[in-house]
Amino acid sequence: MNTSPRQKILIVDDEPDIRELLEITLGRMKLETFSARNLGEAQALLQREHFDLCLTDMRLPDGTGLELVQHIQQRDPHLPVAMITAYGSLETAINALKAGAFDFLTKPVELPRLRELVSSALRLPTAGGLSTAIERRLLGDSQPMANLRKQIDKLARSQAPVYISGESGSGKELVARLIHEQGPRASQPFVPVNCGAIPSELMESEFFGHRKGSFTGAVEDKPGLFQAAHGGTLFLDEVADLPLSMQVKLLRAIQEKAVRSVGGQQETVVDVRILCATHKDLEAEVSAERFRQDLYYRLNVIELRVPSLRERRDDIEALAMHVLKRLAKDTGQPEARLHPQALEALKNYRFPGNVRELENVLERAHTLCENRTIEAQDLRLSEGNCTADGAMADLTQIDNLEDYLESVERKLILQALEETRWNRTAAAQRLSLSFRSMRYRLKKLGLD
Repeated sequence: MNTSPRQKILIVDDEPDIRELLEITLGRMKLETFSARNLGEAQALLQREHFDLCLTDMRLPDGTGLELVQHIQQRDPHLPVAMITAYGSLETAINALKAGAFDFLTKPVELPRLRELVSSALRLPTAGGLSTAIERRLLGDSQPMANLRKQIDKLARSQAPVYISGESGSGKELVARLIHEQGPRASQPFVPVNCGAIPSELMESEFFGHRKGSFTGAVEDKPGLFQAAHGGTLFLDEVADLPLSMQVKLLRAIQEKAVRSVGGQQETVVDVRILCATHKDLEAEVSAERFRQDLYYRLNVIELRVPSLRERRDDIEALAMHVLKRLAKDTGQPEARLHPQALEALKNYRFPGNVRELENVLERAHTLCENRTIEAQDLRLSEGNCTADGAMADLTQIDNLEDYLESVERKLILQALEETRWNRTAAAQRLSLSFRSMRYRLKKLGLD
């Protein structure tokens, strides 16, 4: 016989009918409920009992649900709190998520949505294992990385949409994966999509799916990315590259929590957490009217900035050692060592491509080096980004302008190709080049 104690839920609402509905529904889920009519009663119960989840109304006779969220954040930050708000109070719900709420429900409460939210909250990992797991995947002892790990730990316990900002190659997708893996959706799909790599004419079909015969080439029904991510997380990388027409459809899908496939007659309910990222300044894109303001506010409930490698130079040695160990394991060769001058060169390099560029530099040097020792010359670092103090090199040192410009062009094209997984059409769009011009440059630079 199972004698494990039932999980405890705190219900805070001044309406008897709502309290009774929640008590009956959660009781049928084999959960033990405690009810409070106001903020004072809730705080008293929190002093006496340990709870696994708190459901609170926004408006209380002696305060607000936001005050209760803040109280719990100070006292027990690992206790998930879900806010119950009036229908249409989106701004209130967003404020609750920013304050630390796990998720929100709107009145009238839909029981399937309630049961789904409660089950999700109760699947949250316990406080003990979070930071250790994040540290294993996100290397570095610098203060910026310590702050980032702390933020990931907190955001993993929420269902709030997160906008991950940072330079190309800084590790935005890894941060998104960690948020997913440390949260209640960890056992469900994590679906990453590079928005800049999808041709505009196929975008709606890719996101929402299509029905057989809906267009030429649609020989069978195909689910979209939203359906594939159902129950889990959809990560929209380079979201700023979405055309305005697609932004409208994406906004509706997020608001309605439902999608309609191309050629379909009915909408399909989808439950996904949205995480997004871009190396562009999304606020500047809104100001330039290239990105919808209403979608920006839905995606940017919480912003998480990933530091560049230049901001955490103290981590370069640890990252380099980790990459060299991985290369030795992958190739079956003895681990290469970094000559002190090579390490110093890495620390004095600007790394415009961040961690991704560091990995590429070391992979090339690992192949070129002799006697398993990587010398400074094996790194083949671009002189324009090599400095003694982290600042850009003096352009007056350039001997041949044509060679320098060609090296910059090569670097930008390679970076665009890497970011688009070597999709030449998408890379050309990112660089504002025609495909014909892109093909010419690739041939000229010997990259075709």
